[in-house]
Amino acid sequence: MTLLHQIVWGSTFLALCFLVEILLLTWCTVTIIKWDEKWSAKGVFFGTATPIAVSLAFIVATHTIQVWIWAIVWVLLEVLPDWNSAIYFSLVTFTTLGYGDIVLGEGLRIFGSFAAVAGLLAFGLSTAYLVAMMTRVFQEKFFT
Repeated sequence: MTLLHQIVWGSTFLALCFLVEILLLTWCTVTIIKWDEKWSAKGVFFGTATPIAVSLAFIVATHTIQVWIWAIVWVLLEVLPDWNSAIYFSLVTFTTLGYGDIVLGEGLRIFGSFAAVAGLLAFGLSTAYLVAMMTRVFQEKFFT
């Protein structure tokens, strides 16, 4: 893959990951708003813990989907030999753990780096979302 192809395709899959992140965090927000009154009616503990648990579940789902997107790419491009290797490589790249036991050839290094960028941005956005959501929940439950 040429450098230009790596940048174009990497940006495309990065944008797809952004779309997944935005859609699922929006769905999470709508879900929390919709059910907040019912959860709060069950007590302070339930009304506080449930939005946090729901947010974490959505965040884990969001990141899992993004890891799978990259794994599918590695399998479809026949870069990695099997699903186990593809999921493993996607996960260690997405989390920027990068053990280094599986590495890409020169023609895919830039493209593969986009998976790490997707992970960095996803974790940053998810963390910001969780902090904002918890701040809102705590302000409503304890400071009103």
